Amino acid sequence: MEEYFDEEDRRRLQHMRERQERKRKEREKELRRNLTKLGIAVVGIVIVAAASVFINFAGKKRQAGNFQKGIAVQEGSQFLLAAKIKKESPDTLKETDNKTEIDGSTKEQPYHYAMTEDTVRLSSEVGSSHAIFLDLEKGTVLACKDATSRIVPASMTKVLTLLVAVEHIENLNDTFTITQDITDYCFVNDCSVAGYEKEEKVTIKDMLYATVLPSGADAALGLAVYVSGSQEAFVELMNAKLEELGLSETAHFTNCVGIYEADHYCTMYDMAMILDAALQNETCLDVLSARTYVTSKTEQHPEGIPLSNWFIRRIEDKDTGGLAVGGKTGYVEESGSCAASFGSDPTGKTYICVTANASSKWGCIDDHAYMYKRFAL
Repeated sequence: MEEYFDEEDRRRLQHMRERQERKRKEREKELRRNLTKLGIAVVGIVIVAAASVFINFAGKKRQAGNFQKGIAVQEGSQFLLAAKIKKESPDTLKETDNKTEIDGSTKEQPYHYAMTEDTVRLSSEVGSSHAIFLDLEKGTVLACKDATSRIVPASMTKVLTLLVAVEHIENLNDTFTITQDITDYCFVNDCSVAGYEKEEKVTIKDMLYATVLPSGADAALGLAVYVSGSQEAFVELMNAKLEELGLSETAHFTNCVGIYEADHYCTMYDMAMILDAALQNETCLDVLSARTYVTSKTEQHPEGIPLSNWFIRRIEDKDTGGLAVGGKTGYVEESGSCAASFGSDPTGKTYICVTANASSKWGCIDDHAYMYKRFAL
């Protein structure tokens, strides 16, 4: 097995790993700070409530005045606590009738990126009907286009498949035997495949790369069955992950490969958050960053299977300044050509770009290249 990274790629990956560690430490620090503040506020309410009870027994004459005063103080503390929680909770991106606005929310959003007055509302300069471009360092949405409407994620689904699989796999060198059910499913649903054959014994690590680089449904299904015993059980883990990320109200998946089903959907923002979560995992980062890979030798493939991420290799030809580092494409008739990518500059500053419903594969590539050049360079 070989991954091909030049020195520039390795340096950028190192920058991204360092950024991940900084973000992890910042989140831990922020969580401890918020828990401390919340604890102090709660203690304050308890003290005020206890004082109110004491005042109630202090005497009829003082009760009429001081008891009411105590209640006022208690209610005031509760109001301040509620306002504090609301203020410290991140704003939620909301878009209705194609108009984007900021809607304050108390629901935890682990991966949150805020709209600002500088966020660019894209129009015809981007051919895709849906798009979002994030600055991961600033935590802001640099540009968007119908970013919170429901879309069909197609094979971008496999980013979540990769993340969930990695989080439940203990030994990447373990093996799995491709079944007749897997090859039949791919044939019947006209899925893109890595090229595994029935009864082929493959490594789990190989299937991770085969899921992403050639968008292999055979590899994705192999991971699902290996982890959970069936695709249906694995999908439950996928939806549990969506809930953990705070995305379950707008995203729901019914399969691990990205074929079209009515109840399989998400938004641009959701997919960007899924990719962001995957980038926090070192194994996922390595897989999503790989341009080429050769699988292990097997009886069916004595030389291994050469895999390639054509999207990243082609987008780099568009002179994006070398920003595009990795990503995942998708296509079904209902979604048009779509892709989720991330790019990192020489300083390690990272961006995420997601688009859907481009008229062609090259149109999708052009949209990503345009946004990297306009908003990142």
